[in-house]
Amino acid sequence: MLALNFPKYSFRFKNSENKIAVFDELRKKFVVLTPEEWVRQHVVKFLTLDKKYPKNHINVEKQLKLGKLTKRYDAVVFYPDGKIKVVVECKAPHIKITQEVFDQIARYNLSLKADYLMLTNGLQHYFCKLDYKEEKYHFLPEIPDYLTAEKTKQ
Repeated sequence: MLALNFPKYSFRFKNSENKIAVFDELRKKFVVLTPEEWVRQHVVKFLTLDKKYPKNHINVEKQLKLGKLTKRYDAVVFYPDGKIKVVVECKAPHIKITQEVFDQIARYNLSLKADYLMLTNGLQHYFCKLDYKEEKYHFLPEIPDYLTAEKTKQ
């Protein structure tokens, strides 16, 4: 797989029915290793190992109702009280992060109401904090680590 713009992490792989699978530590099972899954697995390691978010506060690949549509989010980080802290949208490395991609995560967030958004294709990362009062996005150089994010919520 392509080297991504994340620190180096170790992963468990297996070959199943002529397809490579990677072990997902959150779902506790092997999943087919697609380019987007490669990015998602790096994001999970980044959030848990580098940003110190607890694994039990992160969900991946869950359904989301948007009006009459059913979509799937890539990853969501929750506060202990269940409120959503971060919504993550992962794209395969060959997919450019465009306004259309940003609009996708913004639509998801209309119902999720997260404090932060993260968009990544594994090569480029975008982070923003939402200001609901001013109805603005504030782009950040980094997503805050778990303890910083907890302090800013209180």
